[in-house]
Order: sequence, then C-alpha cells, then structure tokens
Amino acid sequence: MTDPFTPALLTSLVFSAVLLANLLVKLWLASRQIRAVARHRGAVPADFAQAITLPAHQRAADYTVTKLRFGLIEMVLAAIVLLAWTLLGGLDWLNGLLLDWLGPRPLLQPLALLIAFAVINALIDLPVSLYQTFGIEQRFGFNKMTPGLWLADLLKSTLVSIVVGVPLAALVLWLMAVTGTWWWLWTWGLWMAFSLLMLVVYPTVIAPLFNKFQPLADESLKERVTALMARCGFAAKGLFVMDGSRRSAHANAYFTGFGASKRVVFFDTLLEQLSPPEVEAVLAHELGHYKHKHIFKRIAGLFAFSLAGLALLGWLAQQAWFYTGLGVTPNLPPALGGVVPNHALALLLFMLVVPVFAFFISPLMAQLSRKHEFEADAYAGTQASAQDLANALVKLYKDNASTLTPDPLYVRFYYSHPPASERIARMGARVLPA
Repeated sequence: MTDPFTPALLTSLVFSAVLLANLLVKLWLASRQIRAVARHRGAVPADFAQAITLPAHQRAADYTVTKLRFGLIEMVLAAIVLLAWTLLGGLDWLNGLLLDWLGPRPLLQPLALLIAFAVINALIDLPVSLYQTFGIEQRFGFNKMTPGLWLADLLKSTLVSIVVGVPLAALVLWLMAVTGTWWWLWTWGLWMAFSLLMLVVYPTVIAPLFNKFQPLADESLKERVTALMARCGFAAKGLFVMDGSRRSAHANAYFTGFGASKRVVFFDTLLEQLSPPEVEAVLAHELGHYKHKHIFKRIAGLFAFSLAGLALLGWLAQQAWFYTGLGVTPNLPPALGGVVPNHALALLLFMLVVPVFAFFISPLMAQLSRKHEFEADAYAGTQASAQDLANALVKLYKDNASTLTPDPLYVRFYYSHPPASERIARMGARVLPA
C-alpha cells in the first residue's frame, strides 16, 4: 500500500502548522501587551509618579497600543503574503514567467528572479511604511519627514540596493553554480567578507547619503566624552552629531564602524534632551557593550548561525520535497531529474521559511540581549554615574513614548532591552522628580 504522506505533503503540513502556530502566538502576545498597557493607562506606576506626568504616560500608552493594533493587521497580511509566495504558488508562477521570458539561462534568469521578488515585496511593504511614517508617527508627533524627503530616501536606498545588492547577488549565484557541492561554504565566506567590509564602508560612504554628520562642536561635552573613552580604553576616529531630527523626534547614540574606522555618533535629538552627565552615562553604557565584547560575540554568533543555515540550505537545495512541499516546481540538476538548477529558488524559499521556525527561539535571543544590557548598565555605573544613566533612561522613555507597563510575557519574547523599572532597580538608582 502506498504511503499517502509523501515527504512533500509532510513538508506542506508541517510548514502550515508552524505558520499557523507562529501567527496565533504573535497575535496572542500582542493582545496581551495591548491589554496590559490599556489596563494601566489611568495611573503612572508609583516608582515613576514624580518624574512622568499622567498625560505623558497616557500618550505612551496610546502610542504603544496604536502600533500594536496596526501590528496585528501587519501580522495577518504578512502570513497571507507568505502563503501566496509559497503554497499558493506565487514564487512558482514568477519563476515560470521568467523562465518563459528569459529562458533557462544559468545566471540571468535566477538573478532576475531575485530582483523581481525583491521589487514585488518592496511594493507590497510600501503602503505599510507610508502609514507607519505619515500615519502613526505623524499622529504622535515623532515624524519630521516631508513627503519629498521620504521619496528622496526611497530613491537613494533603491540606488544603493542596485549598486551594492545586484552585483553581490550575481556573485553569490555564480559561486553556487560553479563551486559544486561545497557552494554553501564559499557563499558563507563571501557573505562574511561582505559583512565585514560593510562595517568599514557604511559609516563613511553610505550613511552620509542619508544624513549629515558634523563633528561634535560642544567642547566641554567633547572633553567629558574623550576622558570617558580614555578611561575605558576605547579609541574612536571621531565624535559626530547626526541630524536625526530631520526624520524623527526619537533619540539615540551608537558606535559604528570597525577597527580603525570606529566612530561615535550622537543624534542631535539626544543632545537636546539630555544633560552632559546624562550623555556621558549613556555613552558609558554603549562602551560597556564594547568592554564586554558584546558586539564581537553577536557578530561571531551571526557568523555561526549563517554557516549552519547555509549548510542546511546546501542539503535542502538537493531535495525535491523542499520545493514541491512549499509550492514550487524544482529546477534540480539533471542527475536528480531536473533540467537547469535554479539556486535562486532555494535561496528565496529558505529566506521565506526560516523566520517562521526561528520565531520560537526568539525568547532565548531576547534574553541574551537583555543580559548584555544589564551588563552594560553595570559597567556604566563604574565609569560614570548610575543615577545619571537612570535619569537619562527616564527622559528617553518619556520623550520616545515608551510604555512603562509592558506585559511580562511579551517582554520575554520581544524586548531586547529590559523594561525601565528593571534596569533602574538593578542599577540601584532611583527615579528622581522631573
């Protein structure tokens, strides 16, 4: 008797079940967060009552709930789009269309498939991006972008994607075609080299296309920051202020670059909102990540996961059920019953499917990130002032309209940073009156 559960059918069933579980868990977590935030909207948490006004607390609650409710729609739409690309045959249709148009050319047709997929996905995401920027962010006073600036950013990012992404994709496809069974290892080496190169090139070549970076002009703050970096043994190529206020009222500070190209970047909004001691404390926190080698550990982890993922893809790309079980007619090598290998199909299917499964390990990654944040906070307390860092956190939570009353389970899944109350308590600091 023939077994009705073929590998392809089992693949379809497992993928459908995991996708449904993924969607249901996400919707459940978001609904928990909405209820938790709405339930505490009427009163500021006692520890923050002297620092955060009720209107500011309610604005943060409304902002959080609005984003989450829109996020519910996004989740459902994303699941529908994923099904359309896979089990409903969208990717198979697009591949067949390009095969009919271009023929089975070993490099041109797969490259066209990657480009066409990226363009269609970008067009699908466009209304979502527009509403987030000119709907939600605008409504709560965070968006500073004009339609002209938004369009200019879109054109620039598209140009960068073409100049950088298309040659990289072509090189990856070429390697996959000519290096045989071990193509995944060669591809991993190329991807890692490209990632390291971008750490050097992005700060000086790409980022200035979108923002202006001016040397830090405040001499007293520069002296304070330079002394902090000297104490921490950190050398940077420069201290820069970025015109983040052109696009958003949100504030931030970060390190960018690699090796000798490292630079410290402050959003102009951050310098406007925080006092010099608070800026120093925030920077000390970022230096804590450097001192504990968190960035190196994350890059090493990314490299390891990338290698494991590409090795898995190297095996899956040779399995007919991987394609047919996900709604695609395989183009396998002649020895496996195919005609012309199309590695682009394998790449796209893998990129579509892996996030569905990887979601369920996100609590582990979020927990590790929160652990790193606690370690960076502790380091900041030894090099600057824990109280100044706590003051800065409260200001940033207030100015960024971040909720102070998240759902604990939602935090465990999604929060890369611990809630403000946990961070301040762990530092042994207090929330001072505004």
